[in-house]
Amino acid sequence: MHGGIFSYALLAALATGLLVAAFTDLRRRQIDNWLTAAIALGAPLFWIAFAQETGEFGWSDAGIQLAIAVATFTALAALFAFGMMGGGDVKLLTALSLWIQPLWFIKLIIVMALVGGVLTLIFGGIHYIRGKQGRVAVPYGIAISAAGLWVLANQHFPQIQSGGYLG
Repeated sequence: MHGGIFSYALLAALATGLLVAAFTDLRRRQIDNWLTAAIALGAPLFWIAFAQETGEFGWSDAGIQLAIAVATFTALAALFAFGMMGGGDVKLLTALSLWIQPLWFIKLIIVMALVGGVLTLIFGGIHYIRGKQGRVAVPYGIAISAAGLWVLANQHFPQIQSGGYLG
């Protein structure tokens, strides 16, 4: 990324929001609406800042980001309706989709699924060891946040990579 200080400040705010989402989901199994709203509302500010600083983002790009968000929400709302995903997770991933370019969003989904699988094994094991009955409550906001942070690090801050291939 060749953006300026405002773009980096917005990305730092996004990263902070993702960390808060992961922590609150782990702690309370809830992602607050104010947080997902702030993440969603920050995206257009980032689009404008990025466009002004680089000239690489236009109205068609904004339309694509909105289309990805609508598709994401539609697919995840169906999962929510079948009890397969929490409402906070749906809102968080939809809000995050506004920030991530299409190819990177596909990578985010893959990383999220991998991290989510590991989380499911960990929380399933804890559930089993404690002898609990019923469904395992997996704080999937952790997987969403981890994947989002991974994408931010690789898409916008490639200079922090230490020689290895992270993306």
